[in-house]
This record gives sequence, structure tokens and C-alpha cells, in this order.
Amino acid sequence: MDPNNASLSCVATIDWLNTQGTTIKKLAYKQATLRLVRNTLKEMFLEISAEKMKAIKLKLKGINVHSKFMAEGKASIRFNDEKCTLFLSNAPPGLLVQFLKVIFVKITTGQTSNEETKEEMLKKTRAHLLSEKANQFDDISPVTNAELARAKKLAVGNGSSTTPSAQQKRKRISGEEQRPPPKKLYVPSPLTGNMEVVEVLNEQQKMVLEACNSGRSVFFTGSAGTGKSFLLRKIISTLPPDGTVATASTGVAACLIGGTTLHSFAGIGSGEASLQRCYEMASRPNSAQIWRKCKRLIIDEISMVDGDYFEKIEAVARYVRKTDKPFGGIQLILCGDFFQLPPVVKQDKFSRNAMSQDVAVPLVRFSFQSKAWRECIQNSYELSVVHRQKDPEFVSILNSIRIGRVTPEIRDRLAATSKQQIEMEGILATQLCSHTNDADLINQSKLNNLSGEEKTFHAIDSDAYMTRQLDQQVQAPGKLTLKLGAQVMLLKNLNIAEGLVNGARGVVINFVQGYPLVKFKKRELLVKPEKWSIKTAGAVIINRCQLPLKLAWAFSIHKSQGLTLDCVEMSLSKVFEAGQAYVALSRAQSLESLRVLDGKQVWANPTVLEYYRDLRRQIRDRELITPMAVKKKDGGLKKSLSSIGLTKSMMAKPLVTIN
Repeated sequence: MDPNNASLSCVATIDWLNTQGTTIKKLAYKQATLRLVRNTLKEMFLEISAEKMKAIKLKLKGINVHSKFMAEGKASIRFNDEKCTLFLSNAPPGLLVQFLKVIFVKITTGQTSNEETKEEMLKKTRAHLLSEKANQFDDISPVTNAELARAKKLAVGNGSSTTPSAQQKRKRISGEEQRPPPKKLYVPSPLTGNMEVVEVLNEQQKMVLEACNSGRSVFFTGSAGTGKSFLLRKIISTLPPDGTVATASTGVAACLIGGTTLHSFAGIGSGEASLQRCYEMASRPNSAQIWRKCKRLIIDEISMVDGDYFEKIEAVARYVRKTDKPFGGIQLILCGDFFQLPPVVKQDKFSRNAMSQDVAVPLVRFSFQSKAWRECIQNSYELSVVHRQKDPEFVSILNSIRIGRVTPEIRDRLAATSKQQIEMEGILATQLCSHTNDADLINQSKLNNLSGEEKTFHAIDSDAYMTRQLDQQVQAPGKLTLKLGAQVMLLKNLNIAEGLVNGARGVVINFVQGYPLVKFKKRELLVKPEKWSIKTAGAVIINRCQLPLKLAWAFSIHKSQGLTLDCVEMSLSKVFEAGQAYVALSRAQSLESLRVLDGKQVWANPTVLEYYRDLRRQIRDRELITPMAVKKKDGGLKKSLSSIGLTKSMMAKPLVTIN
């Protein structure tokens, strides 16, 4: 749905009540289409229609909107004049927000633009009743920039000496000035005048979104910083909540998209059991119900899902859902970059050739190598527009390192960063480590070396029995110990404009009212507890309340995936996996905020290189063929290709040659 479009599809129920509050009439729509329409009097109505049911129009006057549960795809509109309430559910959350926003804008601007006298209104009404178009309704036009600006101004108001408007600066109270207003990334409030600009998708992202909304099973990839996570959250917001299951291969990634881990959803544990045993585990009542309700399965960080596991859950889906359709008929939306971290394999799985050479090389089987992948994925896409790094030189270096190519020029440029002073005003560079234990030891040692009193902050979990799962999925620790001078990292997007984002680096400079006062790059902030929510496989929401901070003298490369760091230092000599060096380097925003002590261990997996050659060729072929409306016969295809000077042998060549 276009952000300005005045239509929505969802489940709808209308209740008419009498003066005693008893329901006297009720209409239920399993799938209704809601449209905003206007008659010749410029009066606005909400039209509710469905197949084989007569459309109903409710006048948008004297309404109250309850929008607390919009994130779950639910809302209600009370029509006071009509004495009824419209309940909406299973609406795509993002589209529901936009729909309510259009209603707000149109009503707000419409009420002030029609300042007519009573006589003029009566004259207009008489003409309307006598008109042949009295029963005709037109769709409401899209929201204009002028209407948006006017609605914002009216919602904000001018304020007064005692009640300032949202735009007027009030006098800050001591300690309170450190708390920035949170800035929402993707969900503007449609009813409070919060009209911030929503980031627009580029053409590549729109293409992926359209494919997902059309019901196709897709995989989209892209280098670090191309907006994969942003797009994935956008996709989730445009899909109906019922039947949509958002998962990720890691707990942290699952938390970032508001979902659960793939292992928790699948119900087969680690997947090491036999296929028959996996069938039995997934057939348990709770797991089977989750599988059968699923219509759309989203998997983030698919690169870390082992090919054997992917094949097993595909077989489980067919078995539990009792169908031979690929993946049991479930639509798949997969996201990840196979050039980044590969699946984790046990250390006892080594190839014989490697062992004969006394070199321990784990056997890695990627999900794209499985038969299930070939049968299930209908379209693949690669995002190429980088948003995290703005420097073309750095983007070029990262693209080369991504495919394991390190030229002498790149080596010299990275070596030059080893002498850079990237620390500023007490904020030290975060050291990225290849092993989690190394990072933990460094952080604890540095904290112990600081003088001063320790202050410990314990997380408050909504369910004490789920603490272990929260520890795995939420970055915020269950126990956080700080001192003055502690190097910390922010774990929440609090204010994007001021750089207070997930991954921002700071140092504790004081404790005020029991909370740490942290100096970040652009400002100081009194950090108070924030809430994290994760969803279990059974769709139960559990919460953790904790300071959005973590010790940051050092951080593991695995846990840094998805973060953007202000200043980062790394030694690549201990890198033990393909893609680790690329993940570490791509956490930096620029070469000026990076310090590389050595860059010896940089390589890419040859299997991944070959896969991306084929992937790019497929994408190019599709882009060439689509505008020509693919011919049914091979002869027609040859003719179409020859008309633009191409042959099949020429198309077989990769789009990008990777050495």
C-alpha cells in the first residue's frame, strides 16, 4: 500500500449498541476492504466492503480511535453519531498505521477548510439532494504535502504560557535534560500529530517488498549496510500478523525484528536427531499447531543456518502440514549475506583431506546447497546501495574484502589506519575479537583496573522462568556492573539525529539519581532503563527492563553483526572463519573511525563465491527478460535476445568477475 493510499484490507467487525450498551446488531467480515470516500458535499465516509456482502458507509464525524495495539495489527474506531464501533484485526501493522494517519490528516484539514455559513451549507445540501450524483461517492485523493504540514501544525498547536506546544522548548530540570525524546524509526503515530518523515525504500527494496507481498518465496541478500534489516522490518509491517512468523538464526537478530529463534519455532531442538525423531518432536500438540498456523515464515541471518538443518525443517513442514508442497506450502522470506558469518559447525566435523594435511577445516554446508532451497526459493535479489558508509573509497575496499580480494593498495590503506588516533574525549576504540571469551576477559580486566565504587544494575524480567532465553536473545545483560570511566556501548536507538543509536560508544562520567551519566560522541545522556520484548514460539511476549548499556572495551565479531560502531580497533590475526574479517571491518562508518593492526587473515569461501556468480547471472537474466514479457518457447527467447545483440552463451557469463 502506498503511504498516502486510503484503503486497507483486514478482518473487521462492526457492533451497534443501544443506550444501555447492549449489542443490538453485529456484522463480521473475515476479509474486508476499507476505503475512505467522499460525497459531493465533501463529507468523508469509511466504506467497509467484502465479497457477497453489501458495502456499508460510516460517516467520519465525531469519532474516537483506539490505537494502542497498532503494532499487533489491531485498532478500533468509535462512531459516536452512528452509535457503533468498528474493530479491526489482523491488519498489516505498517499499513494500519498509514491508514489511520490518512484519516487523521484528512479529518484534521477537512474540519478547518470548510468554514461555511449555515445558509451556505443548507443551500449546498439542497443542491446535493436534488443532484443525480447524490448517491455517488469518490475515493479520497492522496495526502498532499500541504495537508500534512497543516495537520501537523494543528495537532501541535501554538501552545500557551502555561502549556507549551510540542515544538516549544521548556526549561529543563536538572538530570532530566539528559533524557532525549525517543525517535521512532518506522512507525509514526497517526493520531498525535507526530508527522516525522518515514525513510523511503529505494527501487531495489521496493522490488523485494512487492515480491513478498505477492506471495512468492524469496531470498534477498546484500553487503553490510545495504538496509537488509530495515527492509525486513518493513516487509513484516506490511504482512498480516496472523500466519506470519518472524524468526532468525540467532537470538539477537530475532530480537531486532521482534521475532523468535528459528530453532525455537521449528520445535526439533538442534536438529541433530534423526529425521524420524524430528517428525515426532514437531508433531507434539504445541509445535504442530504452530507449524499448521504458519503461512509465511521469515528467516533472518539465513547464512548461519546449516544446510542439513534447513533440509530437515523443510521435511518437517511437509510432514506436519500433511502436504507434498515445498516447505509444506509455506511462503519463505529469507534474508542474509553468505559472505558474512557461516553456519557454526562442531569441531569434530573435519574433512579427511584437511586432516591428512594436519589442517583442521570444518565441513560447512550452506542452506543454498540443499535440495530444499532449490525447490522452495522462487526469486532471489541482491541489494547494492550502501547506506552505512558514505565514503566511496571505503565502500570499494569493503566490497573487495567481502569477496576475499586484498590488493597491495588495499593492504597499504588498511595498514595506514594502525597509526590513527580515533579516541576522543575519553571514549576509547572498541576492540573487536574473534572469540567471545577473549572479549569478556578484556572487559572484566579493564573494569577491575578502574578505581572507584562499583554500581550493579539487575534486569527485571517479566517471567523469571524465561531469563535464560532473554539472555540469549537480548543484548542487554541480566547483570550490569559499572564504574566511573567504564567504556560502554548503547544498545537502543534513542535519538537518531543526535547519534544515540544502537552501537554508539560512550564513557561513564558520573552517577546521577542512581543512574549512569554517559558522555557520547555528540552529547551527554543520563541513561535510564529501557524495555526489550521478544516473542516465544507460542507467540507469548516476554519483556526485560534494563539499562541499554554494555561494557565495550572489547566486543566479539559474532555479536557485533548488525551494529554500527563509532570507533573500532581490530587485529585480524586470530580470524578463523571466512567472512569474519569483512564483518569486523564493515562495523566501522569510515576509514577515519577504524584502526586495523594487521590484515593477514582475509578470505572468502569458494563455495559462496560460486553461488554469488550464479545468483548475479540469474538476477541479470531476469532483469533482461522481464521487460520483454518472457516468450513461451525457447525459439521466441532466442529471437528476443538476438534483437538486443545477446546470445545464450554470452548470458552464461557472470555479471561480475570474481577472482
